[in-house]
Parts: sequence; structure tokens; C-alpha cells
Amino acid sequence: GLRVTVLLTSSLMVLGAGLRCVPVSDLEIRKKLIHGGQLLNGLAGPTVMNAAPFLSTTWFSPDERATATAIASLLSYLGSAGAFLVGPLIVPSPNGTSHLLLASQSNTEHIKDRIEAVLYAEFGMVSLIFSAALAYFPSRPPFPPSVAAASQRLSYRRSFCRLLSNFRFLMIALAYAIPLGVFAGWSGVLDLILTPIHVSQVDAGWIGFWSIVGGCVVGIAMARFADFIRGMLKFILLLLFSGATLASTWFTLTCLTSVTHLPLTTATLYTSCILLGIFLNSSVPIFFELFVETVYPVPEGITCGVVTFLSNVFMGVLLFFLTFYHTEVSWFNWCLPGSCLLSLLLILCFRESYDRLYLDVVVSV
Repeated sequence: GLRVTVLLTSSLMVLGAGLRCVPVSDLEIRKKLIHGGQLLNGLAGPTVMNAAPFLSTTWFSPDERATATAIASLLSYLGSAGAFLVGPLIVPSPNGTSHLLLASQSNTEHIKDRIEAVLYAEFGMVSLIFSAALAYFPSRPPFPPSVAAASQRLSYRRSFCRLLSNFRFLMIALAYAIPLGVFAGWSGVLDLILTPIHVSQVDAGWIGFWSIVGGCVVGIAMARFADFIRGMLKFILLLLFSGATLASTWFTLTCLTSVTHLPLTTATLYTSCILLGIFLNSSVPIFFELFVETVYPVPEGITCGVVTFLSNVFMGVLLFFLTFYHTEVSWFNWCLPGSCLLSLLLILCFRESYDRLYLDVVVSV
């Protein structure tokens, strides 16, 4: 149920954030505590990333589900958008790109104090969330809002067998996991990628911020459109990934200004990166709804958990290669248009079906 899962998730976040705030002078012990806190926070991640379709099915009617999924899944992205701003604006950079540089020793102490302030603030926020969930967070409404919400789902074991044997699901899962995993790894090291073309971490932070905020706004708008005109999920994804392929190609060619002679300005960097973030981030709730429709009656949490795991695998592989090939990162940029184009082809070949929606419409009538 949702209540037990959310309480467990938020408690792991509280413990993880608390371990990072323990004031220990021994750096080795402090490092182990921080790693332990990050591990607990990572264990809480699946609920935050995967529970949105289950939440929307449990609480909302069929003509509201896509919108509810978009809001629930994309609100967590706003936290990532905030992180792009909090980092550069609160913690000054030690690498010479910040305007707040002090003398070497005092700068180090200043950075340390600012980092600790961020950690304490995060601990306070997740503690507040846990208290609110503990006070009131029901598992389900008094009456199910749809036939699908009240229907029986497959068991854990049968669900995995159904997913792994469903070729259409594997096709659309790869269409989601490859570009979103590559984009997550790319945006996580955006400062490193933009440094060779003399973009400061503050500008990189603003680029990441607006790309995520734009993706949230467009994603909710697209989901609302999908609720009004049902059966259009594949068409929406084709539009979004056509735009993502063009935007990522534009950004990659712009970074190769010595070869392509395209204008490299702040405006072009902002525009291409923000458009890329808008197209990819806004596709997440549309993908989630399509996954659930394709493999129903497999539970929503299991379905979205599998695709999120695949996305994290691709992100991890990419970052693993980055540890070996970090002196020249133009190859990383080429991974973006390549993954978007591959996803576009997979979506184009995908045969969509709406099993859950069919159940709600036919049985209700």
C-alpha cells in the first residue's frame, strides 16, 4: 500500500540526510557516513521515481490519470531543478569559475560551511515531509475511482515473467531507458561538459534549472492533452523525440564550433539545452502511462520499477566510461542525439494498445 511505502521511503531519506550531518572531525569516518547516507537516500529513490502511476490509478478517474501521473512524477524533477541553483548560488566554486573567490585557506573554510548549511537544510526538509506523511497519508480512497483501481493485479513473480516475455514492452522500455539514462548522466555533469567552452558553473546551473522547469510545465500540459484526447500517447512521444533529436544535434554541433562554424553564444547554448530538457523531461509521464497500458494487469510499481532500473543502468554505464575518458568529453555529447534517434525509431515501430483504458470504458458502460 501507499502509506507504508511512503513512510518507509521518507524515513530512509531522514536517516540518510541525518548521517550526512553528523559532525565528525575524522574525515574517513565522515566519508563513510556520507556514503551510508547516500546509500539510504538511493534506497528511497524507487518510490519517488515509480509510484506516480500507482498513485494516479488508486486515487484518480481515467480522464485525470495522465495529468495526475505527470504532476506526481515531475514534481520531484523540480527538486533537481532547485539543486542546479542551490549548488552554484550557495556554495562557491573552488575551480576559479566563481565570483566569490577568497584567499585559499579562507575560501576552503567558507565552502565547507556552505556545504554543511545545505546538508542541514536538506535534513530539515525531509524531516518535515516525514512528519506530514506520518500525520496523514492514507493508502487509498474510501471508494475506488475506476474499475482498474479495484481490479486484481498479477503476483510479483507472474508480473516479471509477463514483462520479460512481452517484446512490445521491452521495445518501449528501451526507448525510454536509453535516452533518459544518457540525459540523466549528461545533465549530472553538465558543468564539466560546458567548462571547455568557457561556461561557468552558475550559467550551467541556470541552463539545467530552466530545462527541468520547462520540462515539468510542458509535461503536465501534454498529459492534460492526453487525458482530453485518449489513445494519443504514441503520437505525443513521436513529437517529443523528434524535437529532442533536433535539439541534441544542434547542441552537439554548436560545441564543435571549430569544425561546424556554428555560432557559439550564450543564447544558442541556453536555447538548445533548454529545448532538449523540455522534450525529454516532459516525455516521462507519457512513457509511464504507456507502460502501464501496454502490460496491464501488471502492477504499476513493478512496471515502472523495471524501466527505471534499466534507465539507471544506462546512466551508470555512461558515467563509468566517463571516469576513463574525462579529459575530452565531446563523445558524451554525441551520445545524446544517437540515443534520441534510436528511441524515435523504436517508438515509430511500437504497436500501442490501451488495455487498462479499454477495461475502464467497456466495463463502466
